[in-house]
Amino acid sequence: METDPRHLLVKVARILDRLDIPYAVTGGMAIYVWGRPRFTADIDIVVLLKVLRVGELTRALSRLGEAGYISEDAIRRALETHGEFNFIDGGSGIKVDFWISGDAAYDKSRFKNRVAKTILGYHVFFVSPEDLILSKLRWHVLGESSRQLEDVESILNAQKKLNRDYLYKWAKIHKTIQILHTLWKQSKK
Repeated sequence: METDPRHLLVKVARILDRLDIPYAVTGGMAIYVWGRPRFTADIDIVVLLKVLRVGELTRALSRLGEAGYISEDAIRRALETHGEFNFIDGGSGIKVDFWISGDAAYDKSRFKNRVAKTILGYHVFFVSPEDLILSKLRWHVLGESSRQLEDVESILNAQKKLNRDYLYKWAKIHKTIQILHTLWKQSKK
């Protein structure tokens, strides 16, 4: 049984690339790349998925292992609501959360800024450190989780060349600018 989530991440990235489904890894795996390493029990991926690819994606993920779980109905519901659907890998027990991206200006910007990183010899797309900060700030506002702010602080401390104009533009639009400003100030002490 393979428990290193990077192996599953590469398998899923290969499927998404083969099916021409734009994606960007976010969440704990992206924190590992842009901030300080921390444990994560799942893989979070934002996707630009079209209805015509749902069946192909379902079949491809199902072929990763006999005991895996994926629901085509759940994917279709997630498409309708711009929500989330899951795949659970039967071999490792690792869950992949797929988040459906919308057509809003920020969603388009986030995909334009994604960055390819080499994971186990394969190029995998990740959200930019700026977009990871912005999403963590939004999640903090929704759930008031201190983990989100700790993640932002780790990115601010680890990344020396962040696009401040981009961050402040979108944080202002997302109404998270004050939190960003406070965390940025603290990180520069």
